[in-house]
Amino acid sequence: MAGEPATVLTSPDVRALAARWAEYLQHDRRRSPHTVRAYVATAHRLIDFLGEHLGGAVARDRLLELKASDLRAFLARRRAEGLGAASAARELSGVRAFLKYAGEQAGSHSQLPRTRAPKRPRTLPRPAAPEDAMGLAQDAAEHASAPWIGARDLAILLLLYGAGLRVAEALSLTCRMLPIGATLRVTGKRSKTRIVPIVPAVKEAVEDYARQCPYPVAGDAPLFVGARGGPLNADLVRRSVAAARKRLGLPDSLTPHALRHSFATHLLARGVDLRALQELLGHASLSSTQIYTAVDAARLLDVYRHAHPRA
Repeated sequence: MAGEPATVLTSPDVRALAARWAEYLQHDRRRSPHTVRAYVATAHRLIDFLGEHLGGAVARDRLLELKASDLRAFLARRRAEGLGAASAARELSGVRAFLKYAGEQAGSHSQLPRTRAPKRPRTLPRPAAPEDAMGLAQDAAEHASAPWIGARDLAILLLLYGAGLRVAEALSLTCRMLPIGATLRVTGKRSKTRIVPIVPAVKEAVEDYARQCPYPVAGDAPLFVGARGGPLNADLVRRSVAAARKRLGLPDSLTPHALRHSFATHLLARGVDLRALQELLGHASLSSTQIYTAVDAARLLDVYRHAHPRA
């Protein structure tokens, strides 16, 4: 109430706040156990750092008064500990989410400190590293406007990266594909049909979305729907990816379609022959698939140039 002194939380109370945040993420936001563990670990790392950085116990009021310089110092410490740029960007995302929750619990709507995520060095376009592809999908899901929309975006992006689907192919799926099995029949360009294998992570993501979707999931209705229940627009998928890419400091070349390219290149690197890859991608001719040999050769040449003393 107005006129009453503000409650000051010492470090144990701030840790209790982090524990309540974990419950909020799990039960209210329905985040995955992995996400909850990662975010809450970030909160505790921040609390530990601030105790040292500020020279004393961290009260909630002080937590809400952090400046951009404090967050930059925290990120600098994490980078010095060996954290990569993409991981540091996710760490910053977790810090922002924790500070936002702390502010909401205190009834404060003050603006969070503005700190840019670490920039990754500009490089030639290349397939996404597996951790970047998965991090992109998870970040897009975590920042969705509702838990079921986050589950939807995660399922779509994993279909692109884990099964090599085009965005249009994923959005054309109907509810008749459920329950999803070990393979999926996909209709691509020129009405060409192919069978693609479905790995457990993709299967789990699609099933989780189907459970959370507030609209009927049956018959010939589109599997992936928008916030009002209508067919999902591909532009919304691209915007979600662009926002996640910006938060993580990933290159602009990492588009939804680049996830499909990454799927193909990673399979080729693991020894999949071109004919099998052609079938998995739904290419009409082998020449369309052969581009991936050039992509792989470019990656090897880049490694050689950075590693060979005479390069």
